[in-house]
Amino acid sequence: MEVIQKNSDKHGSFEVIDQEKSVAQMTYTWAGLTKFIIDHTEVDPGYAGKGLGKQMLMAAVAIARKDQLKIMPLCPFAKSVFDKDATLADVLF
Repeated sequence: MEVIQKNSDKHGSFEVIDQEKSVAQMTYTWAGLTKFIIDHTEVDPGYAGKGLGKQMLMAAVAIARKDQLKIMPLCPFAKSVFDKDATLADVLF
């Protein structure tokens, strides 16, 4: 399985691909040039409990750190991870 990013001027997503099939997706919306809002996370029920949501979130954090961006986690899943992990505070908006 691999996490891929799809990005446009206004929206984007991180997806987990397994055998050429998207099995999880985290979507975001750009809020200016320096921050993006994670608005939804969804995992195929057959893949629940495998940590795919966290993998996508960590991919988003890696991009934010690399490009000096901030993340606003409106999605309940993303917000709960940020609330529990203080090491992610550097990218939190």
